[in-house]
Amino acid sequence: MALPTVLLGLDVTALYLVLPSMSAALDPSATQTLWIMDAYGFFIAGFLITMGTLGDRIGRRRLLLIGMTAFAIASVFAAFAPSAELLILARALLGIAGATLMPSTLSLISNMFADVRQRAVAIGVWATMFALGMAAGPVVGGALVDAFWWGAAFLLAVPIAIVVLVGAKAVRPEYAGPQAGRLDLASVALSLAAILPGIYAVKHAASYGVDASTAILLVVGAAAGVLFVRRQRRLASPLLDVTLFTNRAFSAALAVLLIGLVGVGGTMYLVTQYLQLVEGLTPFTAGLWMGPPALAMFAAAIGAPLVARRVRPGLMMSATLGLSVIGYALLATAGTGDTVAVVVGFAFVYLGLGAIAALGTDIVVGAAPASKSGSAAAMSETVQELGIAVGVALLGSLSTALYTARMTAPAHISPEIAERLTGSLSGALSVADQVPAGVVHAAQEAFTTGVNIASAVAGGAIVVATVLCLVALRHVRPLGEEQDVEADPR
Repeated sequence: MALPTVLLGLDVTALYLVLPSMSAALDPSATQTLWIMDAYGFFIAGFLITMGTLGDRIGRRRLLLIGMTAFAIASVFAAFAPSAELLILARALLGIAGATLMPSTLSLISNMFADVRQRAVAIGVWATMFALGMAAGPVVGGALVDAFWWGAAFLLAVPIAIVVLVGAKAVRPEYAGPQAGRLDLASVALSLAAILPGIYAVKHAASYGVDASTAILLVVGAAAGVLFVRRQRRLASPLLDVTLFTNRAFSAALAVLLIGLVGVGGTMYLVTQYLQLVEGLTPFTAGLWMGPPALAMFAAAIGAPLVARRVRPGLMMSATLGLSVIGYALLATAGTGDTVAVVVGFAFVYLGLGAIAALGTDIVVGAAPASKSGSAAAMSETVQELGIAVGVALLGSLSTALYTARMTAPAHISPEIAERLTGSLSGALSVADQVPAGVVHAAQEAFTTGVNIASAVAGGAIVVATVLCLVALRHVRPLGEEQDVEADPR
């Protein structure tokens, strides 16, 4: 059950580090680059609710096997994509396939462990495997890029998929909801109509500002969301049990996960670019530098459920998020040449992620009955994937806008070179031999300033999440203790 989680962790960090090599090979525009990063998260967020509920109906192991097969095929497609447009398509297909993996494995784990303490530790191990994948992804993926080409990093999915397909069928019994009912296709369409326009509106507003298109997309998404909720309330077997949101802990934990992953997703994108484009590290070396932060997440994801047996989970989550604010502060004050400060800062960021990923996910899944654990797991993963995608879109676009505003091209260079120089740091480095050395250094400083400001914005959001943990999750008792039902009405 942990291997698909490792695979998704590998996929996330390997892509961040192959981005410069991929950009050199496919020459995507700045917008295409963000779509290559975002397409996976957007589509996985859009389809997670559907896939989580589908697993409750057709069987969670069956869905896992189907999804692993599709993920392996889409990974090969991505590895050999000859253009940026086809790579975006491959990433979208990976998102749809990936939407089957996390809810099916998480819901199977929740069925395996009825004891609350055991379940929390199991979910911590499950989340830790994601951290392990993120730690191994940069190192293994960077080595593959250095030795072969950027597409080789995607092929890591193939051997893992083979092991999962053989092992899951052999050792993991099937589980499906005994009275799950049929999948309501109208609800599927409404869920996609609610999520995808809203996500695209955020991306569009971050890139081009709030305009008529943004307003239309938000209205369409909101209207579809209202219709979706109304339909779920009428159905005997809804796609999503919306009554779960009446549980205060369930809703608050989802909000904390969303805010936390927005900060992590955006800063991960910027830090990996900083290590390669500003500090000039190879993908493999940058991957080694990303190892300590992933190990910090590893420690928090394992340790937080154990500490939460004696300390209230809300207090534990708020304490680790408070430590992550220190990390955002280090990133907000780093300059060019501050590799150690950037890596240490990101390690603090990941420390907070490990705790909220383990404890927040356990709170969400624990709020649902076993027959609906797939739906609850899908909600947890939806907000996390949505958070990563929105984080990349918002903080990435903010950093790009700040870079563009600060960069000016020398008067004597051609318009084509000037466009590359002022469009992005990777573009500036591609014409480094055609501009004065001081111009390239100025471009690196402009990019670093963008990282500083984006990190400060993310840190402010994490302060809000820290307060939310203290206020909204204070009634959740330590793991294994009987919860106070009156303090948490449904």
